[in-house]
Amino acid sequence: MTDRLMKVNAYTTLDLVDAVVAGHEFEAESFAVVNATTDKDAPDCVRLQFELDNMTETHLPAHMEELQLTPDQARTLAAELEKHASRVEQENGGDER
Repeated sequence: MTDRLMKVNAYTTLDLVDAVVAGHEFEAESFAVVNATTDKDAPDCVRLQFELDNMTETHLPAHMEELQLTPDQARTLAAELEKHASRVEQENGGDER
């Protein structure tokens, strides 16, 4: 991912995941970077950031999305992810890590 907007390093949560970008007239598969973080000093929210690989995605200009979550929202999202991860593991007969 050249021309990346997000900083990707050893601390990045997920540095390569499968992604889909969809619009009214298109749908395309891509790769993405996903990061969960807070500010180092005096954090006021949890940031969930993601960026599509702009080398393979042709419908959108280079961009990054960022959700600013309260601690309760972050915990709700984490609980939903856990629930759905368990369901996928059960369906596929084991740990998918």
